[in-house]
Amino acid sequence: MPRQLRARTSRPNYASLLAIGDDRTSSGSDFAPDRLSDDAPENDPEVDEEEVEAVPKQGNTLATAARSRPSTTETRPFHAPPPKSQSAQVSTSKMSAPRAAKTYALPNPSVHHRHKAMPVFLRKEKVERLDAPPTLFDPPKIVSTNSMTSEQFLTDRISRAWGYNVGPGPVWDIMEDRSSFKEASEGEDTSMNESLRRPRVHEDVEVNPGWTRLDERDAARYFPTNTMLTDNGQPAPLHCFLGPYGRQTRVEMAMFDSHATSEYMPGSTSFVFNVGSPAWGVDWCPTYSDDRPHRSYKHYLAVAPFSSRSHSPMIGAKVHRPVPACIQIWGLHSKQENILQEDRSLAGEIKCEMVVCLESGPAFEIKWCPLPSHDQWNEVHMEEHPRKLGLLAGTFEDGSLSIYVVPDPEDVRSKDDDSTRPTSVHIPEPLLRIELEETCCWSLDWANSETIAVGCTNGYVAVYDIGHAIRTGQGSNMLPTHYISIHQSAVRALSWIRIPPTNGSGVPSTSEDPTVLATGGYDGMECLIDIREPHGNIVNRTRDVINSTTYSPFAGGPIMIDHDNSVKAYAISPSTLGRGHVLLEPDGPVWSVSASEYHAQLAVGSADGSCVTTNTLKTTRRGGSVPFFFRKIFQLDYSRKTGEFRMLDHFLPQETQERFTKLKGKQAKKDESETSTSTGVWPPEVGVHRVTWNMGNGLGGAPLLASTTGSGLCRVDWLLGRWMRNKVPYVNVPNMRKEVDNVMDEDSRDEVV
Repeated sequence: MPRQLRARTSRPNYASLLAIGDDRTSSGSDFAPDRLSDDAPENDPEVDEEEVEAVPKQGNTLATAARSRPSTTETRPFHAPPPKSQSAQVSTSKMSAPRAAKTYALPNPSVHHRHKAMPVFLRKEKVERLDAPPTLFDPPKIVSTNSMTSEQFLTDRISRAWGYNVGPGPVWDIMEDRSSFKEASEGEDTSMNESLRRPRVHEDVEVNPGWTRLDERDAARYFPTNTMLTDNGQPAPLHCFLGPYGRQTRVEMAMFDSHATSEYMPGSTSFVFNVGSPAWGVDWCPTYSDDRPHRSYKHYLAVAPFSSRSHSPMIGAKVHRPVPACIQIWGLHSKQENILQEDRSLAGEIKCEMVVCLESGPAFEIKWCPLPSHDQWNEVHMEEHPRKLGLLAGTFEDGSLSIYVVPDPEDVRSKDDDSTRPTSVHIPEPLLRIELEETCCWSLDWANSETIAVGCTNGYVAVYDIGHAIRTGQGSNMLPTHYISIHQSAVRALSWIRIPPTNGSGVPSTSEDPTVLATGGYDGMECLIDIREPHGNIVNRTRDVINSTTYSPFAGGPIMIDHDNSVKAYAISPSTLGRGHVLLEPDGPVWSVSASEYHAQLAVGSADGSCVTTNTLKTTRRGGSVPFFFRKIFQLDYSRKTGEFRMLDHFLPQETQERFTKLKGKQAKKDESETSTSTGVWPPEVGVHRVTWNMGNGLGGAPLLASTTGSGLCRVDWLLGRWMRNKVPYVNVPNMRKEVDNVMDEDSRDEVV
C-alpha cells in the first residue's frame, strides 16, 4: 500500500484575530522611514529627529501590549493543533501576538533613510571659523567660535545646518577643524591658534646628504615612458578637449604641461595638468600656519606616476632594486603679484617644480606626514644644504614602506635653470625603509607624526612606532609593535579612526595614539580593528574589491564601499556601532573616496571617469525641502578610434536614486532603462584613481580637491558650496553657533530656512 500524506489542517491566523493588520512589509525598525499615505504631499516640512524617535511605532506598541497578556502558546507542544471545535474567541484569549520572524540576511540598503551622525570625540574648547569667503592665495579671515561638539544642542543644530548645503563643495560659513593629534598643545589658546593644534614636527631631521641634482638627460630614465616617444625621449603628448559642451577646444598637453580651465571656460576655477602616466598616489603637503604668508599661500601637491602608461603591477610580487621611478612635486601659486584681490584666484597656475628620482620602483600610495614637517620659511636660506619640504611616506613596488625627506624646491633650483621645466633631484636612499620578508607593503596611513599603519598583501596589518627611528636614523630591521591577521587577501584600504582612546573613567587621553583602524581587502571584507585586541571585527562583507576607505569626523565613522558600487558610511558610536547607510551610488566601480577634517563633503572617484561629491550630513529623511543631491565635478571620456580625450564639467546636480532590486518583469526593465546613464565597460584610461581633499593648509585651503586618472591627466578643483535657496539656517552663523546672547529658539528654524 503506497504511503499517503497526512491531510493538512488549517490553523487560525492569530494576527488577523488580534486585528493587528498585515504589517509584513514593515521592518519594525525605529530607523525605518514612515510610510506616507497616498494623498500626502510630496514635500512635507522636515520633522525633527528627536520628535520622530519619541513617537512609538504602532507595531511595537501592540507587541508590547500583547506581551503583557498571559500566554500559553509557548507551553503548548508543537505537534498538537488546536481543537476544531474550539471557538476563535477562546483561542485568541490564550494567544499572544506573533513574534517577528528572524532573518539572517542583510537588509536592502535604502537611500530614503540615513542614520544621524553621532560624533565620537567631543571637543569642548573653542575653534576657528571663517568670517569671509576664502579665496586662493589670500590670507583667510579667522574668528573664534564655539565647537560643534561642545554641546549636544550645537551638535544637532550645526548638523542640520550642514544638511542644507546643496553645492559641490563645503559652505565656508561653518567649516571647522575637527582633527585630533597627540602632538597638539593643551591650553585655552590652543583653539584659536592653528600652530598649536597642528604644530611643526621633526624639526631635527635633515635632507639625506647623498642627494644630487640631475640634468634632463640623466633624469629621463626616471620619467614616465610610453611606446610612442617624442624626439627627447618623453611620452607623446595627449590631446584633450576642454571647455563648454559643444564649444570645446582641442588642447595638446605634453608631460609637465598644465592649463587653467578658465582659459576655455570663463569663471572656472580648476586646473588640468599631465604627469605622463597613470598615478595611484597623490597628496597635499601640510604647511605651518605662520609660514604660509612667506610663500604667498602656495600649495604643494605630490603625485606618484607609474613608469609607463601600460604598467600593471602584480600584487605581492617584489621587484629587485634599483628600479627607476619618480615622484613629482607640483606647486599651485598665484601667477601675478600686483593684481586685484578679487581676480587673484583666477590668475593662479599649477606647475611642476621638482621631480624626485627614486630607486624603489613606482609608488602604490603616498602620504605626507599629516602635520607640518618642513623647515622655516620666514628667513632667507643662505646655506648650501637645502631645507626640507616634509616627510613623504609611500608603499613602493619593491615591497617596502619607505619614508623620504623631500628637499625644498626653492633651495635646489639653480639660477641658470629653465623656469618652465622642473628641477630633477636624485635621492638614492630613504630616511627609513621597512620591509617584511614574507609579504609586500600595499597601503598605508599615518595616525600622527610618529605612528603609521601598513596594509600587507598577505592580509596582515602592521603598526610601527617610527618616532625613535626617525630621530636617531636607526631603522634597520625594525619590528612592528602590532602585527595582526585580518583579511584573507591583500589589504588595499586602510584608514585610522583619528580619535584619542579613553581611560577607565571615560575621559579621552589626548596624549595617546589612536587605537582603531578601518580596513578593506580584496576578499570583500570590511573590518574595524582595535589594535589592543589581536583580531578584526567584520562590519560588512561584499563580493566586490574594497579599493579605498576614509574616516570622516563629521559622518561619525569610516566610509567604505558596499556592493553594487555603492558608497556607505558606518557608525562607530557605541549606540549605533556598525550601522550604516548609503551615501552615493556611482555608475562605475569606486576607485577612491576622500573625506575632510574641515567639512562634511565626500569626494568619490570611479572607473567610469567621473569625480563626484556629496554631502555626508544630508537630512536624515527624504521628502523634506532639501533633495539628496550629488554633484559631478568632471567626466573624462576617451575615444579609442582617435585616441583623444574629452573632459566635461559644469554638470547640473543629480538626485540620488534608489536601485530597485526586488522588482520583476517589465517594471524592473523600465526603471533600469530610466536610471542607467552609462555603459558597463570603460577604457582604463578614464578611471579616476585617486581623490584627496586638502587637509594640511588650514581653512583657507580646505575647498581644494585633487584627483588623478589612468591617462596621466590630473586635476585640481576649487569647490565651494551654497545654502539651499541661498538662505543661511537660523538667520546667521553667530546665532547658529550661540556666539550671541539672543539665540533664536530651535523651533523657529523653519521660518528662516
